[in-house]
Amino acid sequence: MNKLAVQRQSRPLLPELSELFSGWPAFAGLRPFFDNHLLRLEDENKDGVYEVRAELPGVDPIEDVEVTVRSGRLTIKAVRTRTTESNGLSEFSYGSFSRTVPLPSGADEDNISANYDRGILTVSVPVSDTEPSDKHVEIYELAPLEEDVTDDDADEDAEDGEPQDQDQRQHDQES
Repeated sequence: MNKLAVQRQSRPLLPELSELFSGWPAFAGLRPFFDNHLLRLEDENKDGVYEVRAELPGVDPIEDVEVTVRSGRLTIKAVRTRTTESNGLSEFSYGSFSRTVPLPSGADEDNISANYDRGILTVSVPVSDTEPSDKHVEIYELAPLEEDVTDDDADEDAEDGEPQDQDQRQHDQES
């Protein structure tokens, strides 16, 4: 019987960039820029429906996934927990994942549906194909108050034969 040597995948001497930031809370915000274990999405807008698909293998869609909509933004949150402890290599990602995407113009936020099939969450958002119309806003001109008229304005108006304030009229009557 031939014995084959067990080959183990060696770990690099330097950890991935994402792992460098994991122990430093001040740099936690930088981790997503270097992390290749993000919640991966694809989206498509066709036939009046905006569809977002998220890879979420190994989660319970009822217990571990939340889809919310607020102010024209769709957010998908998920939690994947490790079920068994292992001393071996694991490239699976565990913990909380979240992605937010803007909804297209005309999205019907009240009629969004979601389904989960074989590790893929699909969120469907109906989109109106009619363009939003412009709404006309009427502008009103306000008449200036008598206190707003300056002495220079009153002098100019007096030269035109149209005195504006009461002092000017009284002065004109006395002359």
